[in-house]
Amino acid sequence: MSSQGTLACIRLHNLRVLSLARNLIHGTISNSIWHCSKLRFLNLSSNDLSGKIRPVLIKLENLQSLDISNNHFKHRLELIAFQRKNTLDSKEFMDSEFKSTAAAAPSKDNSGGNSNWLTITVLVFGIVLFCLFIYVLSLKAVKLTRQKEILKISQDSPQKMPPTKDAEEVKTEESQSICSSLYKVILRDNAAFAVKRLKKLQTSAEEFSWTMRKIGNIKHPNILRLVAYKSTDEEKLLIYQYQSNSSLLNLLESFPWKLRLSIASSIARGLVFMHQRLDGEESIPHGNIKLSNILLDDNMEPLISEYGISRFLDPKKNSPFASHCYTAPEKSLTEKGDVYSVGIILLELRTGKNVEKTGIDLPKWVRSMVREEWTVKVFDKEVNIDREAIKWVVPPLDISLKCVSHSPQDRPTMAEVMEKIEEVSNTHEEPSISSLSSWESNHHDCCLLHTIIPETWDTPGSNYWNEQ
Repeated sequence: MSSQGTLACIRLHNLRVLSLARNLIHGTISNSIWHCSKLRFLNLSSNDLSGKIRPVLIKLENLQSLDISNNHFKHRLELIAFQRKNTLDSKEFMDSEFKSTAAAAPSKDNSGGNSNWLTITVLVFGIVLFCLFIYVLSLKAVKLTRQKEILKISQDSPQKMPPTKDAEEVKTEESQSICSSLYKVILRDNAAFAVKRLKKLQTSAEEFSWTMRKIGNIKHPNILRLVAYKSTDEEKLLIYQYQSNSSLLNLLESFPWKLRLSIASSIARGLVFMHQRLDGEESIPHGNIKLSNILLDDNMEPLISEYGISRFLDPKKNSPFASHCYTAPEKSLTEKGDVYSVGIILLELRTGKNVEKTGIDLPKWVRSMVREEWTVKVFDKEVNIDREAIKWVVPPLDISLKCVSHSPQDRPTMAEVMEKIEEVSNTHEEPSISSLSSWESNHHDCCLLHTIIPETWDTPGSNYWNEQ
């Protein structure tokens, strides 16, 4: 077939597909093709077209496929420019002679190169993931081996115990503090002790011994007594009587209101004793009052633990022992700082909300509820507020909010806090211990401590103990 003339493209505004392949067409591409603004597919392959590629082709914004292969166009660099213009938008371009020209011209849009880089990237990423997987497996294997060793030590007879040095090298889980470990130690007479191991504690041996002797001489029913201690350059060991009922952190949710009130009163009494200046000496504030440091003895009586440790720490720095949820805004080791921490605990006892688990700003939340006159909604369901109970529930809430005042001068003393709590507590009967038997059975063995039995720690007279 042979045709002559000019295609009147000026009238083909709605033309979308134009295929003139294999028609022996001579000449050049007409500029009138620009009028086919809706053109999407253009096939001019296998003809005898020549000359330059018209710039007008670039202006066809809807063009998705262009085939000009098997023609005689000049200036191949124009082909490269056109290809870059259109294929970046996922459009198709075909020309039989373009491959050799594009290979000779420098271009960064090399799909083969991109494919190679993608393959290399995926391969490297896969190798990294595999190495990470092997590393995690090795950590779990080491952890499992340690747990098996600990279990073996706890089951063997005392005659088969490894040397004390090996027992000391048993560490707690990686999630625990880097400078604090806690062990449960059972002696040959089955006496159980909790041993707190402190490393990298920046204090002199003289200051540490003076503080521990003073703490060890304290005897109060609501302060966990320090039985013994050991101090070396590498570590400090603090030995306490082991308490099997765990702490308030694990047990708060199921406590009845009267027991909570009794616990609050006992905590206040213990802190009042700490803040007393005996024999004219300066008192030692606790500095780290929180639910996890309030242990419970066999009679469900609270015992304040870790007394004296905060003396060796900078309260303004992040401490592995302290929790910012209980720390006063001024961040100082003072009696008023303890009052703030107690205020948080009193609010937790009344609301049933745990600040460490929820991250809630408890003082702010309670104040907002009181301001909106929703005070009754503040209390935990265990409180069971009614008209009669409101008379003895609101006063402790008021003293709790005063304890968490932003300014230390606006906070009461611990003696005032204790007096206010006991005014309410004395108007009600003490909680029955026998009524807690079913509750205790559901919380048996809550304490998460490793069990080890070092051979040489068989009596308090060993060289690891300094008797008070």
